[in-house]
Amino acid sequence: MWVLLALLVLSSFGVSLVQTSFGDIRVQSIKVPTQNGQWVVADLYRPLSVSSENPAPLVFVVPGFQRGKEALSNVAIELARRNIVAILIDPYAQGGSSASLSRIAATTEGYGMFALVDYAASTPNLNYIDRSRIGATGHSAGGNAAIRGASYFGREAQRTGEPSKLHSVFVSGYVLTLRDEVLNDVRSNIGVSYAYYDEGAYRNELKNGDMRVAPEALRVVNLGRDPSLPPVEQVDLGRHYGNLDNRTFRVVHNERVLHPFQPYIVEAMANQVEYFEHVFGIDSGLSARDQVWFWKEILSLVSLVTAVVMLIPLGQALLRLPYFAPLVHPVPPPLPKPAGRGRVVFWSMFVIGALIACFSYIPMAELSQVLFVKASNREITWFFPQRMNNAVMMWAVLNGLVGFLMFWLSWRFHGRQHGVFPDMWGARITRDELRKTFLLALTLFAIYYLLLSGMYWLFHADYRFLFMGVRVFRPVELALLVVYAPFFFLFFLSNSLRVNGAMRTEGQPEWKGMLIAGLANSLGLLLIVVVQYVTFWWTGTVYWTDGWLYVNLLFAVVPMMFVLPYFNRYFFRMTGRIYLGPMVTCLVFIMILLTNTVVYLPL
Repeated sequence: MWVLLALLVLSSFGVSLVQTSFGDIRVQSIKVPTQNGQWVVADLYRPLSVSSENPAPLVFVVPGFQRGKEALSNVAIELARRNIVAILIDPYAQGGSSASLSRIAATTEGYGMFALVDYAASTPNLNYIDRSRIGATGHSAGGNAAIRGASYFGREAQRTGEPSKLHSVFVSGYVLTLRDEVLNDVRSNIGVSYAYYDEGAYRNELKNGDMRVAPEALRVVNLGRDPSLPPVEQVDLGRHYGNLDNRTFRVVHNERVLHPFQPYIVEAMANQVEYFEHVFGIDSGLSARDQVWFWKEILSLVSLVTAVVMLIPLGQALLRLPYFAPLVHPVPPPLPKPAGRGRVVFWSMFVIGALIACFSYIPMAELSQVLFVKASNREITWFFPQRMNNAVMMWAVLNGLVGFLMFWLSWRFHGRQHGVFPDMWGARITRDELRKTFLLALTLFAIYYLLLSGMYWLFHADYRFLFMGVRVFRPVELALLVVYAPFFFLFFLSNSLRVNGAMRTEGQPEWKGMLIAGLANSLGLLLIVVVQYVTFWWTGTVYWTDGWLYVNLLFAVVPMMFVLPYFNRYFFRMTGRIYLGPMVTCLVFIMILLTNTVVYLPL
């Protein structure tokens, strides 16, 4: 435990060194009140070389749907290393920012970015920024916010006769709003970066991600073009079009990558860095491919793994305390090794469970839109306010109940005739033991998040890898945990029962049993991802179109599902009972989901 704690501190310290460029950048959290009682939480990346005598450009960085500010910290790091101040925001209804009264906050408020641009352009507090060089960038829905900001401040500029407050914008991963009614009001330089293999490209005008001939890209490069020149009919990727002096500069990039991974490749980062250095007239002396952000991702991945693994020795330590010691029981004997018909039953249940998990996910997501109407319509509500989490919860409840049913059927019609007894499951528990088990789980949950809060306070670092992250939470999210956790617990308990009461057999190595359990728990959802992307590779269009965002959510959910049985098995070996594992993992994993999911809570 102490070795893991030391590793956690060292990796978090390493994250701090990378994101501050070894002390050359100051990173601090800010909270800005906005309209209608709303607020935006953001991270300010300020190079220490800038001052009121040496002002620098400012770029607002806007993550997309389902992403908090830390998901695009790589952009802020690389801009700040090049003497550009960056403000990395939590979009409305995500992370620490409030929800918005607008159902289309990215379009009408830039996820909160419009209000912050107004603030930066007028306040004397930020006396180290050059107000004539304010930019915005964002990925996916954040890209929509960026181009909508250029249009919004372009209309304002036309009314006032002044230059637009947004000097330049860079739109990543989103081209749906590159339409005439939006672009005609833009008075800013524009950069566009779109993934050639973007899963949402079926919504584009040509139904693909090729920006060379895309009408969306052509409209951008032809916007503001000298009327004496012929219109561009095919975009030359990476070519500079237009003029910086009148803010008609345009450039289009088309990286060959999937949508969710676009912000995390060196090529895309280099294109964005080059764009802002060019439009702001900066020569940092650094190559665009001189990047360090991936070291932060590696170190924070170490933190992510270390912190969750630490739950095991921490649980062992707490079980030595006199109050919790009575929870330790001998581990029940394993089940007889299945043979003949038993093997057929086992693997049949394995396959059936995976298929049900696979084929029920999208229908449950669709059902959640019917049951939780306000959240699905992006309206603020206290009634299950997390649109995406509601879909996962519905799937978990169904598959948890199915798991209980399959477990009982396999025992009722086969197991009990072949030497399997209920005492082997580790399910017997007294009311007092159940209460103490829950208190132990709460203690582990509290220590886990207190450590996270400590690392964030000391180093401004949480635990994450790319878009998968463990964030500090707001107090109100504890109320959400009370709402969501009981429903998810059905799945977690069902999993623990099956892992320890059906997949723990005589003569089977532990690594093999846990691997089978991990696959059984995650294979159904993994099949969805496989079907989605094999279809995409074969046809150019994803299998689930309207539900493609729900499928993208699985990139973070599948790893959780795979490791869950491992924790349920380790906690079972500690206590001889099936309850501590699902209680701990439900509290920790569901809080991870809650803090990484859009939430439409009332202001």
